[in-house]
Amino acid sequence: MLALMAVALLPLAAAAQSDVPEGFKSLFNGKDLTGWAGREEFWTVEDGAITGQTTKEKPTKGNTFLIWQDGKPADFELRIKWKILAHNSGVQYRSRDLGNFVVGGYQADIDFANNYTGILYDEKGRLGIAARRGTKVTVQPDGKKVVTGQTAPEQEIKAAIKPGEWNEYVIIARSSRMIQKINGVTTIELTDEREKLRSLSGVLALQLHAGPPMKVQFKDIYLKDLKAAAPAGAKKKIVLIAGRDSHAYDAHAHSAGCKLLAKCLNESGLGVEATVVTNGWPADEKVLDGAAAVVVYADGGGGHPFVKHLDKLGALLDKGVGLACLHYAVEVPKGDPGNRFLDWIGGYFETNWSVNPHWKAEFKDVPEHPITGGVKPFALQDEWYYHMRFRPKMEGVAPLLSALPPADTLKRKDGPHSNNPHVRAAVLERKEPQHLAWASVRKLTGGAEQRGFGTTAGHFHWNWAQDDLRRLVLNAIVWVAHVDVPAGGVASKTPTVDDLLADLTAKPPQGFDKQAKQKELDALNRKP
Repeated sequence: MLALMAVALLPLAAAAQSDVPEGFKSLFNGKDLTGWAGREEFWTVEDGAITGQTTKEKPTKGNTFLIWQDGKPADFELRIKWKILAHNSGVQYRSRDLGNFVVGGYQADIDFANNYTGILYDEKGRLGIAARRGTKVTVQPDGKKVVTGQTAPEQEIKAAIKPGEWNEYVIIARSSRMIQKINGVTTIELTDEREKLRSLSGVLALQLHAGPPMKVQFKDIYLKDLKAAAPAGAKKKIVLIAGRDSHAYDAHAHSAGCKLLAKCLNESGLGVEATVVTNGWPADEKVLDGAAAVVVYADGGGGHPFVKHLDKLGALLDKGVGLACLHYAVEVPKGDPGNRFLDWIGGYFETNWSVNPHWKAEFKDVPEHPITGGVKPFALQDEWYYHMRFRPKMEGVAPLLSALPPADTLKRKDGPHSNNPHVRAAVLERKEPQHLAWASVRKLTGGAEQRGFGTTAGHFHWNWAQDDLRRLVLNAIVWVAHVDVPAGGVASKTPTVDDLLADLTAKPPQGFDKQAKQKELDALNRKP
């Protein structure tokens, strides 16, 4: 007999709400099937989890579903934990309610044998297996499925799945693009460009598959509406990630530099709220929830704090979150990290291609761009890396600070960071100005854009007292967060020696002369 389960949308119990991620709502109260509908002989709540079960004595003749009753989500992020003890199941999204608790549409597949878990299947639809594990797929306007890339190796995905134990699906749907992840590993990405047949919204449902007896459980079901407008007057969140301090006490002072920039942003009156994370990637990743922009000021290369978290960061940036990288943080290893940085910020420091000399760069012309608002020509001594690896033909990349390095910056022997034939040809032979700060735009599915910024400046902590450099970086941070930059740039007070000493983790050496250092800082803003 078909019977509608309880669908009154009662307030969820306080205990069920306690662990709800920021920006999400809980779809299951942990006690009963309030808000869901399905065949009562198959669906119950057991041990705090939605439980679907068939037996030899009580089979289902066809696939049957438990359907969420409170809407048809369009652009969203769904987080759901599941455990399967036999046979096959799945999570339906952007699907069609066909009546009698039958559903058709996109399905994040689950199977006990772990042969299909993670694929995208089109239940009762046109695509069949729309995307196999580890693939990026585009459904072209004519309906042809084309594999365009890889998300992760099949072995890595399979190893991440724990049959018979609790696993977590994260499903992100935005416009025509869908992403599925299991336990943090991206299993598929699919872009459906067949406008007349694709679905951009629909019901959420949980599947019990026809066939052998089976049991599947679901819990911790959270949904975030990616189209929901921010509350009136809400401030945009900016997270600055500081790597561990290194070098001398006043060089690569990442923590103090981030705290200074955050203070300037929070005092700017621009409707932003900046928070600082120290010692690299945040131990509690919840700090990144709701961020409009992420800024990283840290040592790079293989020890870059992002290298082990590229998928997590990529998921944020694919939602339109901006990224700004300062100084050594523009360097990541060549290969997948470098390719991602080309997407995210337009360029990066590539070993045996880029170089890292100390020199005085003179910026005689500053191009028009929102980031250069209020920035005047200036000159500054720093460890200005140059000859960055940029996107082909600089597509979507706008140079902001450019200068021709002097020949003596290329006197060192060839090495991963010091010199190479490519940079000599560009600077000594072709006399090509080098781009030392730049902005990038990446178009996302649905017309949105993700913004990036990189600068090779930031070696010396004292240089944050240079008004034009500091203004440029502050402008860039608010720009990547999709905040309008004031015509004259982000206003901030020129920091004094005391301001710059305030958050340094190491004390100045014995005999440090504050008055002499203040005179040096004053000279930074004198124009020729």
